Amino acid sequence: MATLSLFKGWQWKHPSVIPGFGMTLGLSLSMLTLIVLIPLAALVLRAGSLGPSGILAIASDPRILSALKVSFVTALIAATANAVFGTLTAWVLVRYQFPGRRLLDALIDLPFALPTAVAGIALTTIYAPNGLIGQWLAPLGIKVAYTPLGIVVALIAVGFPFVVRTVQPVMEEIARETEEAAATLGARRVQTLVQVVLPPLVPAILTGFALALARGVGEYGSVIFIAGNLPFKSEIAPLLIVIKLEEFNYTAATVIAAIMLTISFVMLFIINAIQNWSQKRFGNG
Repeated sequence: MATLSLFKGWQWKHPSVIPGFGMTLGLSLSMLTLIVLIPLAALVLRAGSLGPSGILAIASDPRILSALKVSFVTALIAATANAVFGTLTAWVLVRYQFPGRRLLDALIDLPFALPTAVAGIALTTIYAPNGLIGQWLAPLGIKVAYTPLGIVVALIAVGFPFVVRTVQPVMEEIARETEEAAATLGARRVQTLVQVVLPPLVPAILTGFALALARGVGEYGSVIFIAGNLPFKSEIAPLLIVIKLEEFNYTAATVIAAIMLTISFVMLFIINAIQNWSQKRFGNG
């Protein structure tokens, strides 16, 4: 019995309900490879089979260049707007108590649950020239539906929750005492905002911006209804990919997708570099 109890005391590992590092890492890498890396590699290889001259010939098509410009410019504008207003909304939800706060907090997540096609139809109905809001904008010469402005509106609607839900938890960790201490030391409200409140929020704001940007670049369902899909005006790159696939022009579709992938990767790499710098600069890394 003494020997048995001695062997029981010799345990190289403490038992755990959660699987070990090797198993979890292997499963994670397997899922990443099957779902992300292999499809992306197939896309790049299919596009690369054309060679540089073939890719350049397709990429220099004026219609493709216009669609790429519309997609990325509108996504950048929408993500920037979401970074500003999403941060303000998170501030209101965290710092203030008011009737209907819980309802507003719940409505923030509505774009996550709402089908994108439904969102697109609803926005088109509202912002059409005879819509609820569009009828008041039309006399002012402002046309939203069937223009690039409509695309921006749709992308703001679908990307807004990404910024709010990224910034909100970080903002909840900022103690009010730090703001009060800054005030007692003579700091004005603007100084407190810029030097005390914003620095810890910068990495979270950049993360939300990157998520909203990534969602906006690839958004399809909520955009095609309100965009009007006019070539050289309001046609987005994802729609052009679908058009090429319907024409059985798989080569052009893969080239457009590969170009979007490359531009998105470069943009996200730059944002991630800025985020890492901000974490080191403000001591949040």
